[in-house]
Amino acid sequence: QVQLVESGGGSVQSGGSLRLSCAVSGGTVGTYSIGWFRQVTGSRREGVAAIDIQGTRKYVPYTEGRFTVSRDNATNTAYLQMNNLRPADTAMYYCAAGLNIRWILRVYEYQHWGQGTQVTVSS
Repeated sequence: QVQLVESGGGSVQSGGSLRLSCAVSGGTVGTYSIGWFRQVTGSRREGVAAIDIQGTRKYVPYTEGRFTVSRDNATNTAYLQMNNLRPADTAMYYCAAGLNIRWILRVYEYQHWGQGTQVTVSS
């Protein structure tokens, strides 16, 4: 059973940076597509960035140039580096792993989810 554990969230001021980690167990990070999603209470979960098994990265427009998704096969961990954070980036962030994914920023494509890590950006 694949398990994902996120860490690295916290509170930062506008313009600051955070690096989120997603530790994978029960599977190999390089054999899954890994997606990062976020959710604000009362709103639907939305895609942020993702990396597929070939290493192709995809970002939603409001994160491109600020966020970078990556993975480290040696530590079996995926990362989301977030720079120039804005108050609008405040949310619970989740990582997800999936197989046979066609649309890597779509919530319904993923089979395995972590519990989330909170990111709060103050102005």
